Amino acid sequence: MLKSKIDKATGFEKRFENIGTIVYENSSTASKSIAKEIADLIRVKQAQKQTCVLGLATGSSPKGLYAELVRLHKEEGLSFRNVVSFNLDEYYPMEPDSVNSYVRFMKEQLFNHIDIIPENCFIPEGRLTKEEIRIYCEQYEAKIEAFGGIDLQILGIGGNGHIGFNESGSLQNSKTRLVALDHITRVAASADFSGLENTPRTAITLGVKKIMEAKRVIIMAWGERKANIIKASVEDEVTSQVPASYLQEHRNATFILDKAAASQLTRINTPWLVEKIVWTDQLIRKAVLSLALHLKKPILMLTDDDYIENGMSDLLTENGSAYNINIKIFNKLQSTITGWPGGKPNADDKNRPERAEPAKKRVLIFSPHPDDDIISMGGTFKRLQQQGHEVHIGYQTSGNIAVEDDEALRFASFVCDYNDKFGIENNEAQNIYKNAVKFLNNKKSSEIDTPEVRYIKGLIRKGEARATCHFVGIPDSQIHFMELPFYETGTIEKKPIGVDDVNITTALIEKIKPHQIYAAGDLADPHGTHKVCLDAIFAAVKELKPKKFMKDCWVWLYRGAWQEWEIDKIEMAVPMGPDQILEKRRGIFKHQSQKDGVVFQGADSREFWQRAEDRNKETADLYDVLGLAHYAAMEAFVRWHY
Repeated sequence: MLKSKIDKATGFEKRFENIGTIVYENSSTASKSIAKEIADLIRVKQAQKQTCVLGLATGSSPKGLYAELVRLHKEEGLSFRNVVSFNLDEYYPMEPDSVNSYVRFMKEQLFNHIDIIPENCFIPEGRLTKEEIRIYCEQYEAKIEAFGGIDLQILGIGGNGHIGFNESGSLQNSKTRLVALDHITRVAASADFSGLENTPRTAITLGVKKIMEAKRVIIMAWGERKANIIKASVEDEVTSQVPASYLQEHRNATFILDKAAASQLTRINTPWLVEKIVWTDQLIRKAVLSLALHLKKPILMLTDDDYIENGMSDLLTENGSAYNINIKIFNKLQSTITGWPGGKPNADDKNRPERAEPAKKRVLIFSPHPDDDIISMGGTFKRLQQQGHEVHIGYQTSGNIAVEDDEALRFASFVCDYNDKFGIENNEAQNIYKNAVKFLNNKKSSEIDTPEVRYIKGLIRKGEARATCHFVGIPDSQIHFMELPFYETGTIEKKPIGVDDVNITTALIEKIKPHQIYAAGDLADPHGTHKVCLDAIFAAVKELKPKKFMKDCWVWLYRGAWQEWEIDKIEMAVPMGPDQILEKRRGIFKHQSQKDGVVFQGADSREFWQRAEDRNKETADLYDVLGLAHYAAMEAFVRWHY
């Protein structure tokens, strides 16, 4: 039976969380709310002529918060002259001017842009000898106490539930100390350090005890990658294995989340267990499929008792017997399956995911990186081409930061050797490769690639993308390298989406006038490129919406190697047989720079082709478990209605 906590008076419970949680539409709105609370606290303290002591965090989560605090300072006169700040942690060892130091992070994100007194900014020191650390940590805590303790502590949360660098297993009375970083934490940070081998193994962190002593704690989390650990932190028992769960026992702590991070909370994921709801078609589908998968039963085998025993009796009251509901949901799911992703010509398309006409469509597949098309929808990609549609590929970024230095050095050295041997004297081209070789042979781990190196790495990925297209059967005239400007920083940190990014996207759509657009809807992308690319597409489509050709253009969203659409959201599922799986694998293999070890591997040690195959098989297995046809693999899509 599904876990539930039922209020005896009402039959429902308002919340499953054991701690206050506030859910916002997006991280921007949430960050502004947190910034307002901080600003209000600072102003109250100013009026009382008191110091405001803030505990600050680093990482991607607080960037929007710091940007809003800077805006409040510059546009609304918020002064930080009475603020003292203590940062949670710092890598060890770490030079303060390193591109990866939290000293540099805080200066660039906040301190350099506000009027805080530099002497009032405390960040753990990453240059100490190990013999000095214990006394230093004691002094760090003593400074906090001397200022009267932390008034408001800002936290992020790691994938394993760590707060600060208090990893799984940290005790509630743990003090500020040097800690060994969990493998999961190091993998998550490895992109910033150009590989796991360069990522620090230790860090200095404020202890859990000092965090729990803060008068007010706000822990923020954005994105669906945090959803499962958020649920564990706020709904499950307090445990040292999930240090963030300790906050359940804090007298004034709140989790502030965006919708994606909150998506696995019981009241959001399964609201029918919490309160009486209005049963929409989408909620009925979600509830029935969740029930079938929980019970490991085909949809058509669910009984009235199954519904009643699992908190769904009111669904029977409103919609009749389990048999009638089951048939409706089964037929709906059955209609998502199609071997004709571009529509089946001369067929009744009333219950098909795509239109029959026009029989031959212009298709534009947007690929954020040069391999997302083949990894995420390679089977569909091939089938669209084989079924006679005019398929175009828009590679939105160069993907150059995902090429290993060794690969670029090998490529550049080959060109230099070739030119020297055959006496080719294009000085400009020669200089590009010779400068790249010189830089790569002397590159330090903290250095950003030069424009020459980025150019060469981009060439490598372009060549691989072109090879994949030729393998599928796409001519050069239908391959478009967009090179969106936001991406070209040479670092993980990208520029915000800009007008130029949207204009380039708009121009390509208007040039092709597609009947179908495929775009990456995978917001779990570890370095955010997918989201910016998707935002550019959304902005372009909305701008072009009044155009006549857009009235006949449908937008389908696929997901990448990281995860798949939830079964209740899938609107088109394209099946693949064993031969098609192998063909897709061969297409992925064209991206040789991304094989045998990837720069941005993430916490998953599998290669991209393995992740894609496993994910596609898991989708097909879900359909099988639910009682539908059993296929070897499936690629799934959700339609975006603009």
